[in-house]
Amino acid sequence: MPTPNQGENSRRWGMAFLVVGVILVLLLAPSLFHTKSTTTQSYNTFYSALIRNRLSSIQVNNATGSITYNYKKKSASYSTTGPISLPQSEVSALQAHGTKVTYETPTSSIWPSIIEWIVFLGLGFLLLSFFMRRAQGQMSGLMSFGRSRAKIYSTERPRTTFDDIAGYDGVKQEISEVVEFLKSPARFKEIGARTPKGVLLVGPPGTGKTLLASAVAGEAGVPFMSVTGSDFMEMFVGVGASRVRDLFQTARKQAPAIIFIDEIDSIGRKRGAGLGLSGGHDEREQTLNQMLAEMDGFDPSEGVVVMGATNRPEILDPALLRPGRFDRQMVVPLPDLQERKPILAVHCREKKIGPDVDLDIIARGTPGMSGADLANLVNEAALHAVRRGSSMIEMQDFDAARDRVLMGQKRDSMALSEAEKERVAYHESGHAILAYILPSADPLLKVSIIPAGMALGVTQQLPLEDRHIYKREYIEDSLAVRMGGRVAELMVYGDLSTGASDDLQRNTDLATKMVREWGMSEEIGPMAWGPQGAMWSGDELVSQRDYSEEVSRVVDKEVAKILKAAETRAREKLEEHREGLMRVAKELLEKETVDGAEVARIIDEAYGKPVHGETPEVPHYAGSIVDASKYKNEKTS
Repeated sequence: MPTPNQGENSRRWGMAFLVVGVILVLLLAPSLFHTKSTTTQSYNTFYSALIRNRLSSIQVNNATGSITYNYKKKSASYSTTGPISLPQSEVSALQAHGTKVTYETPTSSIWPSIIEWIVFLGLGFLLLSFFMRRAQGQMSGLMSFGRSRAKIYSTERPRTTFDDIAGYDGVKQEISEVVEFLKSPARFKEIGARTPKGVLLVGPPGTGKTLLASAVAGEAGVPFMSVTGSDFMEMFVGVGASRVRDLFQTARKQAPAIIFIDEIDSIGRKRGAGLGLSGGHDEREQTLNQMLAEMDGFDPSEGVVVMGATNRPEILDPALLRPGRFDRQMVVPLPDLQERKPILAVHCREKKIGPDVDLDIIARGTPGMSGADLANLVNEAALHAVRRGSSMIEMQDFDAARDRVLMGQKRDSMALSEAEKERVAYHESGHAILAYILPSADPLLKVSIIPAGMALGVTQQLPLEDRHIYKREYIEDSLAVRMGGRVAELMVYGDLSTGASDDLQRNTDLATKMVREWGMSEEIGPMAWGPQGAMWSGDELVSQRDYSEEVSRVVDKEVAKILKAAETRAREKLEEHREGLMRVAKELLEKETVDGAEVARIIDEAYGKPVHGETPEVPHYAGSIVDASKYKNEKTS
């Protein structure tokens, strides 16, 4: 329900207080202005004082018969009621003795009464209109439930264009057909081509799907109606369907136009997939049904294109994705190396960048980051530069910002005991040693025992290139690296702690995917099942899976086999490099943070030669994102 803004609310309450105040003043005016009090006496007392010549003034009201008088040598006023008829000679005699006698004759004018009625009627009218306006506002709020809450951006407002979006050349080229249709629909109509009614942008969060939709409207110069999926939902059933109808009616009036529905999965979820006895939420399903009808009901020549954005296309209803509705799906992936550099350049455009900053190096050191992540990285670098008192952003600020984004804020206030600090050092040393010596593991960037985020220590690895396919060797090395902390604690202390809980959870998830989804188990073979879910059956919530109990036991057995193999491999490697483990842990206890290059030097010195030989095939250590890119460039050359 729309509510008035704070300024309008204040004005209404101020008017109400003013009206009430004026009424109170008018009602209390006689008592406010009649400040002189009088004492009532009997008529006999008054007459006795009159004939004895003890009064200084007499005021007679002929209409009411009331008499107001004052005694000589007294300032108080007295009043009485009764007849008085004094001849003129007696009045003259009283006046001669100093008594002032006056008579009040009522006026025959009716204007005071008319004015009084006008004032009271006017105040009543103001009060009545005030309360009627409030009631009308509440009724209009109730009636506006069914209206669309889309934000309409007209063509006069400056808009985003493709030039404002760095990278994504393939996506922009594919989506430019929508721009051409909105600009010149006659070209498509002449040849008989049917343009898509709906375009669905699919991609991870932060990749710029909303920005791309806005750029389409900016390039075409048409109205852009933006709404989120949650804007259709209300507590009353049928409100969402009414808002969908109002949205499409508004778009038809402004055609050619673009309707953009962000987070469309909130209303486009598969029908019957909810956790209710009826198979889903009635309001959501009615909203989806109305949207399906609207998209199927309007003619493409109307010039209305519906664009949606989601990061979960697998849960959308199939009827929403069929031809004639969302005809085209465009994937907006995470930016690759060639796209991250121009994205960084856009976000650095209005910032003071130092001469030592190389965006190509930063782009190489940020694989897997979305456009929103890169914007956050640049902003964190700027904040770090301000904290250290610099007038420009330098490369060290980007290094610190990357640590902040990936590892979290350092918790300097959290003090570990010496025993805990030592255990964390051995735990992180186990990760660092395996990250350096295993051939397919990602290169080691740095290791720290300073608490950051939710972790007591962090071992950070840096992939030097974007990966889209993961070989089994890489996955097995990743499992072994995560097992390194647990194994190191067991080797040094002979017991275990809770420090490896996150490592074990991530390893279990990865091993389960190897067996159940990627077919990397000899016992299971080339078979794949989706992740387990839940469904509502009758009156209880039961688990759902697409394989038998026997297969489930085999899956559990294979997952345990893979994890135990990773633990055995990590123990063998750490036993072989035990001296390096002790030296790295000692260095960590002294410095708290050691970069990858220093870890490599310590391990090589422990054995008198480089562990990987003189010319390693793949670099396995780097001191920072600068060093990482240096090794990458050397390999490429």
